[in-house]
Amino acid sequence: MTITQLEYFLAVANHGSFSTAAEHCFVTQPSLSMQISNLEDELGVTLLDRTQKPIVPTEAGAIVLVQAKEAVAAFYGTKEKVSNLKGEFSGKLRLGVIPTISPYLLPRLIPEFVKRCPKAELEVRDMFTLDIVDALNRDMIDVAILSGGYQIKIKEFNLFDDKLYFYVSPKNEFFERKSIDIKEIDITQLMMLSEGNCMRHQILKIFCKPKGFIKSRYNFANCSLDTLMHMVDVTNSLTIIPEMSINYVPKERHNQIKPFDKVNAYRKITMAVGRTYVKESLVNALRESAMAVAQEFAVERFVRF
Repeated sequence: MTITQLEYFLAVANHGSFSTAAEHCFVTQPSLSMQISNLEDELGVTLLDRTQKPIVPTEAGAIVLVQAKEAVAAFYGTKEKVSNLKGEFSGKLRLGVIPTISPYLLPRLIPEFVKRCPKAELEVRDMFTLDIVDALNRDMIDVAILSGGYQIKIKEFNLFDDKLYFYVSPKNEFFERKSIDIKEIDITQLMMLSEGNCMRHQILKIFCKPKGFIKSRYNFANCSLDTLMHMVDVTNSLTIIPEMSINYVPKERHNQIKPFDKVNAYRKITMAVGRTYVKESLVNALRESAMAVAQEFAVERFVRF
């Protein structure tokens, strides 16, 4: 029994497919299948039900799956502690980030992280919150950056608060305002992302509306915040954007950005780790990098407003 065999078994159990697991492990499918077959022969049991689509662990496989996760975590945890002792911060860190954060935070976060850990390899995926939770629980990613407040069962800690602002069309009645009171806003006129997106959930929370209560006139499924802003520019509507996106708004349109009046509107940016907390040094370096970027946002806010 080898660590490689256990890793390949975990990959198939996580992805439900030999071909996808082989791609994830950067090996050919026959090589991966042979290693798992050798593991099954050594243990004398069938670990995977190959008749199911997706492939699932057998009863024996479910037991081995738990032990395999612990063994792989212990193996890499030992390597990490020795590397830390030598002052090296290397290895691969698999990061999941929600789409309303990744295009704005990553261009600043990754260079900051590279300065701290130049030998580390960072694998980044855009993922929705529920997919992040599943991926953390199945050990498909090591760490995630998301917007907290869902009360989901993952190990999560705060990074910083990301203030929210209105983004208003020049044709909108609120364009000349310095700030906007949410009591004056007809929320059905607000351009929002579709159900299941964390930004929509947070906006409804600010407006004290229960989830799913609002049937907006505009429904943008699988779209980005940039798309919403472009739609505002060509209509007479408005939307809500996070502070971290402001630097990517052309300066000639900064007069369309309006703070909330009488409400401290923000979303919490959090970091979550899997149940098996390995790669602690890399995760801590990523957290420190995010905190450094948060300080940059705070300085820019002071200058801007």
